[in-house]
This record gives sequence, structure tokens and C-alpha cells, in this order.
Amino acid sequence: MISSNLQAAINRQINAELWSAYLYLSMSMDAQDKGYPGIAHWFYVQWKEEQAHAEKFAKYLTDRKAKVYLEEIGGVQQEWDSPLEMFQEAMAHERKVTKLIYQLMDITVADRDYTSESFIRWFVDEQVEEEKSVDEVLTAMERVDDDPHAMLFIDHELGKRK
Repeated sequence: MISSNLQAAINRQINAELWSAYLYLSMSMDAQDKGYPGIAHWFYVQWKEEQAHAEKFAKYLTDRKAKVYLEEIGGVQQEWDSPLEMFQEAMAHERKVTKLIYQLMDITVADRDYTSESFIRWFVDEQVEEEKSVDEVLTAMERVDDDPHAMLFIDHELGKRK
């Protein structure tokens, strides 16, 4: 049985993951509107990944006979000035999510809930990949310095994400 504290924290994390999905879908739509189909695709894939994270948390709670409480998802920004700004915000957001995951880990350790600790460890490791993925794109975009040909290349490459 998981503690009520951990159950509440995981429920908050489900909401955070769904909000993240909503943010990335908004970024995808804005990139598409601005003529960046590859960037739109990259954020669309990220949207699906965040939904999968929320689903994984929800399944864990139900597997542990804990209740899932879905809350209202708050609104997200609708437009960005540039793809660079999108990825800067994505990086800041992923760092925030990393802190949230660490807080979940802190609870499992305090509860001595080794099953939940093992489950949360997957997300700790996943956040390393999440931050790395965004950082690689962000670094590339910062290097191109608004060169339209280079941005076309980046957009094309991001369209290959699976």
C-alpha cells in the first residue's frame, strides 16, 4: 500500500504530465502555423510521450489499489516568437519536471517504499534523456543565430524524430 502522501503527489504528477503534454501540443501547433513542420513534428512526438508518462503514473496507482484523481488542466501559452524561444521554454519546463520527479523520489525514500522507489527511478532516468534531447536542439538553434538555411536544416532533421 502506498502512503496517502505519495498517492497525492503522484496524482499531482499526473496532472503535471498532462499539462506538459498540453504545452507541447500548443508548441507543435504554433510551429506548424509558422511553417516549421519538422519542429511541429518534434513537439507532437513530445506531446504523445508526456501523455504516456501520465498513463504510466495512473496505471501504477491503480495497480497499487490507489485512487487516481484527475484535475483540471490549466491553460498554456499559445504562441512563441521563434523556435528558439519554444526550446528555451521547453528546457526550463523539463528542468521543472525533473525537480517534481525528485520530490516524488524523496517521498518514496522517506516512506521506505522500495516498490515505488523502483518505479520512480525509471522517471529519474527518463528525465536525463528528456533534458538531453531538448538541450541538443537548443544548442543547435543557438549556434545558427537566425540563419534561415541552417534553421531549415534543423527543421528537416527534427522531422525525423520517432
